[in-house]
Amino acid sequence: MHTLEQLRAGTLAGARHLKLACGLREFPREIFELADTLEILDLAGNELTTLPDDLPRLTRLRVLFCSGNPFEVLPEVLGRCPALQMIGFKSCRLHTVPDAALPPTLRWLILTDNRIETLPAGIGRCTGLRKLALAGNRLTALPPEMAACTSLELLRIAANRIATFPDWLLDLPRLAWLAYAGNPFCATLDAAWQAEAHTRPVPWAALATDGILGEGASGVIHRAAWSAPEGARSVAVKLFKGEVTSDGLPASERAACVGAACVGAGGHPQLIPVLGEVTGHPADTAGLVMALIDPAFRSLAGPPSLDTCTRDVYPADARFKPATALAIARGIAAAAAHLHQRGIVHGDLYAHNILHDGEGRVFLGDFGAASFVLPTDPARARRLEQVEVRACGCLLEELAERTAPGVLRDGLADLAARCLGAVPALRPGFDEIVHHLDGLAAG
Repeated sequence: MHTLEQLRAGTLAGARHLKLACGLREFPREIFELADTLEILDLAGNELTTLPDDLPRLTRLRVLFCSGNPFEVLPEVLGRCPALQMIGFKSCRLHTVPDAALPPTLRWLILTDNRIETLPAGIGRCTGLRKLALAGNRLTALPPEMAACTSLELLRIAANRIATFPDWLLDLPRLAWLAYAGNPFCATLDAAWQAEAHTRPVPWAALATDGILGEGASGVIHRAAWSAPEGARSVAVKLFKGEVTSDGLPASERAACVGAACVGAGGHPQLIPVLGEVTGHPADTAGLVMALIDPAFRSLAGPPSLDTCTRDVYPADARFKPATALAIARGIAAAAAHLHQRGIVHGDLYAHNILHDGEGRVFLGDFGAASFVLPTDPARARRLEQVEVRACGCLLEELAERTAPGVLRDGLADLAARCLGAVPALRPGFDEIVHHLDGLAAG
């Protein structure tokens, strides 16, 4: 975090990254003193409603965060910024996105939690757009011109007012991560899942929390002692924040977790078992009680960076034995097959949502982007599976890149290429992927 005093004193000369959160009501003109170097400008959490017309003087600016400011219209000047690639206006008051506000260089656009009812047709000109977050708005449809966004890989349209599923999305050649729950076109299905997602009630009074294990967009995971009637045990408790996240709605996450990983509903060995649901929380907070995972398990990778955009960031020294890489791939593909058989689209099949122990044992977590599909609609279910198979292809490719050369690595790479194919209809299904990996393991 920087200060306005530092900026005015000139002590930030040469800065590439500037972050100011000090109740700004006007754009500080002193920022232009950094025009020759500034690449990332973070003005989130201020009181700004406009940006200056000469913002394009920041010729090297590629990332701009203005989330949490009371903007009502996405500033048109953004479209004239020559190097701007990432724009973040989450939780503002946006109701209008002008055509002119979208720069042709755009790769990543975050407009989560606003009041936007329509997107401009001009978004179809953003052919390099890879990541688009629109959850928690008032969209009733997506412009068909978006079909030209053939680089789009991640799309969040959950918690909107979209009446008809835009089937052309499923033909996009690179789409891999999709979240759409909480729209009228799937309201009946969402409600059915939430109503049927029953599990054992666990009174809050029976839980004693003892430290935080982790925190994500949708909630906080606590370590806890559960005084169950059959005996005390250590567990993990996820308490939901109850807000629209960049992925979607906590209610969808809860329903997917219970439906896919609840012990009483036939869980899966690669999904963290759900043991019960919190009741009687003093703040009426929803929560799930889950099995506590051995601390030997850790995240397979870190989330995407500003530079990688849609691809995870692995430790520089990450390397896998061929048998370990195969076991990771097989476990995750099997978990995904289980989800799709139950009508669940994970929506966020990423290495950073995978826990592993270094020996091939894995758990797939984070159902924050989960959506549902009717198993009685096999055509759409198959097409949605083909989208998620591309996400699996990214994972297989990443594993192969970090595996010692040999027959097994070549087999992983070949399978990854099939999963990443530009024609979704030609990709294998998850059952076929599991079968293929079993064949590789058997030699």
